[in-house]
Amino acid sequence: MLKKSMMIAAFISSLAFSSVFAGTLDDVKAKGHIQCGVSQGLFGFSNPDDAGNWTGLDVEFCRAMAAAIFNDAQAVKFTPLSSKQRFTALSSGEIDVLARNTTWTMTRDASLGLNFSVVNYYDGQGMMVPKSLGITSGKELDGANVCTQTGTTTELNITDFFRMNNMSINIVAYEDAADVIAAYGEGRCDVYTTDKSGVAAQRLKLSNPDDHMLLPEVISKEPLGPVVRQGDDQWLNIVKWTHFAMLNAEEMGVTQANVDSHMNSSDPAMLRLLGKEGTFGEYIGLSNDWALRIIKAVGNYSESYERNVGPNTPLQLDRGVNALWSQGGVQYAPPIR
Repeated sequence: MLKKSMMIAAFISSLAFSSVFAGTLDDVKAKGHIQCGVSQGLFGFSNPDDAGNWTGLDVEFCRAMAAAIFNDAQAVKFTPLSSKQRFTALSSGEIDVLARNTTWTMTRDASLGLNFSVVNYYDGQGMMVPKSLGITSGKELDGANVCTQTGTTTELNITDFFRMNNMSINIVAYEDAADVIAAYGEGRCDVYTTDKSGVAAQRLKLSNPDDHMLLPEVISKEPLGPVVRQGDDQWLNIVKWTHFAMLNAEEMGVTQANVDSHMNSSDPAMLRLLGKEGTFGEYIGLSNDWALRIIKAVGNYSESYERNVGPNTPLQLDRGVNALWSQGGVQYAPPIR
């Protein structure tokens, strides 16, 4: 009897938890904007200028969501969060979506009451050292002082790498990302480590970036993407299909500049993407031109990538595995049908 009562109580509790955040879209519409959790400043992904204007791949993802919902890419506010703060901010309802270069892991996905949605950037952990060290491989770093950030997967990954290669390590950890790169720049550690994209971004903050190099090893898988609370499938679907719309647009050759020319296409898949056929927007609580709004506001995935982190930006990141599946990468979107 006691066991049965406990099961009933647990079921009621789970229903109560789900209902607390079950209407995120309605809440967002009521306040007139999305509250998007981002980094405290990572060039190319989420970074404010001196006037407080945010730019970056993750920023544009949130703007794409705002366009889909409000037909206004500016209907979003940004909350800068440290690695330690980010999950609490999402769980508590302080933010509606976390788009903060966050790694999808089993522990985070299954034990925090959160849902990872898609991977908008496939990454891996790298290591940066001063060229003056004369180091060419991470396997030469026995006894090194390594700067990293608390509340991330980075510390575990680098510890595992050193352990597997029978090397000793001294971790120098800080909560704030700015403090980590500052400590490295001041010589308080020999190595700076985080996701490779993050290494490229933080390297730009050093007084002489060309005096530092990225070592060849990639020591982990870091699938990065937006996160939402569990218990609201509609909101999860909006996040997923925002990314999928941008990928489908790229695959079909639809851009911010040419989207209007495709409105009278004879291609059924194109007409579904642009909301001219079907009622697909209704399935996720949006208007049927939701994808058209995204493309007009921020463009397709390639446009956002090239604008923020691509080869012609200071980060100079090739598409690599983030290319479409049809171009040798792993970015792949389900069809709209």
